[in-house]
Amino acid sequence: MSDRKRFFGTGLQYVDVSEMKGKLIVIEGTDGVGRSTQIEDIRRWLEIKGYGVVTTGWTRSPLMSKAINEAKSGHTLNIHTFSLLYAADLADRLENEIIPALKAGFIVLADRYIYTAFARSVVRGADREWIHRVFGFALEPDAVFYMKIDIEDLIPRVINSETLVKRYWEDEAGEGLDYWESGMDLKLGDDFYDSFIAYQKCILKEFNRIAKRFAFTIVDAAISFEETNRVLKKGISSILERE
Repeated sequence: MSDRKRFFGTGLQYVDVSEMKGKLIVIEGTDGVGRSTQIEDIRRWLEIKGYGVVTTGWTRSPLMSKAINEAKSGHTLNIHTFSLLYAADLADRLENEIIPALKAGFIVLADRYIYTAFARSVVRGADREWIHRVFGFALEPDAVFYMKIDIEDLIPRVINSETLVKRYWEDEAGEGLDYWESGMDLKLGDDFYDSFIAYQKCILKEFNRIAKRFAFTIVDAAISFEETNRVLKKGISSILERE
């Protein structure tokens, strides 16, 4: 594969991405599917094999993470502000973290990428072409692995209704599923649990559509951690062996 990267859209005109030896590998999937655990295991596996690895993920920008959390805490964001905040988060990480790592020959493992923004924004009513243009500055990944799961397999894995409510109302550290990740702003259900299920159904439907459009590599996330892990590693190995 050529080491010349391409932007998803218009790109960052002031950033030279013509020569990059590293690989941008994205793991996508809905909340609770197990992306982060898989990425941490894959990171250790790659490092043992001798690769330099950088991991990155949603709202981890030093510039934007605090601002996003504060904005979300008010529960009053409109869809355009919601989308633009996440775009700013990715733009900062792309310029100051992802691109430098790729230029240095590192493998960048991304826990979610622009496709999560596409799904969440469209479900909330954003125009598909508009949100695509918003993220036109993003680099095209070398591979996207979509951890696919049905709602029937996801719900028992995530949480039961009582625990879900507890995690939302008592989690002062901001961990676990929050107001936005459960689609409470969309008023899809009478309570937190019903909203979470209805929202995830919408997200999964949109993710499946996106996966077809962008030709993701589909990984069955309903099987065991070990089996899913084996499939992911096999797919990543095939990308690295192309060099």
